[in-house]
Amino acid sequence: MGIFSRLKEGLAKTRQGLVEKIESLVSGRKVIDESLYEELEEALIAADVGVEVSLELMEALRRRVREQKVKDPGQLKPLLQELILEVLEEGRASLERGGPPTVVLVVGVNGTGKTTTIGKLAHFCRSRGERVILAAADTFRAAAIDQLEIWGRRAGAEVIKHREGADPAAVAFDAVQAARARRADIVFIDTAGRLHTKSNLMEELKKIRRVVGREVPGAPHEVLLVLDATTGQNALSQARLFGEAVGVTGIVLTKLDGTAKGGVIIGIRRSLGIPVKFIGIGEGIDDLQPFNPREFVEALFATG
Repeated sequence: MGIFSRLKEGLAKTRQGLVEKIESLVSGRKVIDESLYEELEEALIAADVGVEVSLELMEALRRRVREQKVKDPGQLKPLLQELILEVLEEGRASLERGGPPTVVLVVGVNGTGKTTTIGKLAHFCRSRGERVILAAADTFRAAAIDQLEIWGRRAGAEVIKHREGADPAAVAFDAVQAARARRADIVFIDTAGRLHTKSNLMEELKKIRRVVGREVPGAPHEVLLVLDATTGQNALSQARLFGEAVGVTGIVLTKLDGTAKGGVIIGIRRSLGIPVKFIGIGEGIDDLQPFNPREFVEALFATG
């Protein structure tokens, strides 16, 4: 199955909850009136686009209808598709590069699939011929270190680790040093899954930032926040709080294939201005894909 087909399949639940709902609202309608706009707005909110962003999209839709003198309700679906694409295309979606090595700090709360995501990111980079080092800076759980080592073997990436309970910043330091010595292209730093409300854990992330920044100019070049799409609007609040604490530069949105709440991707991009860099559309090692806004919107609105 090709990437587009997998993406289309992975977005099936969101498509049913949003696009098919839009189709049912506009089909058979004779006129574009305020009640139709209100029902479309409710459909966007139900798909976890968010109240504010849904209101913005409806205002933009009204303007476009007036400007283009649209009379047919059936034309609202392609107009909405255009507007959603415009939102998602804002900002740079590819990984920022620096160094060498490029240093990527990966953060998130427990249960989002952060360590698994790092393994898949490593596989993605290795498949493009890059040398990858993984830093096991989640030293709170021995299981996290073991899990990262398993993914490192699968992806063909070296793992730098210390004992359980060691200083996470020291692990990050050693990983960056190893990357320099081995001329690695990129370092992914795994961190402990933490509640964004725990200030001491947030301070630890800031310390890791300072340590790698002293070793490599501009590091970390990316701070990727891993979010679980199934949590809907809660993912938005996580993104906001992590962004304030550690300066998130990109989002990895996992588990899109298991939810009807995929509309949260639009809310994140519009509300916070943080680009989505990768999306997870399945359990396989190849199911974490770079986010392509046009492909995403085309797959979301695809029929048949």
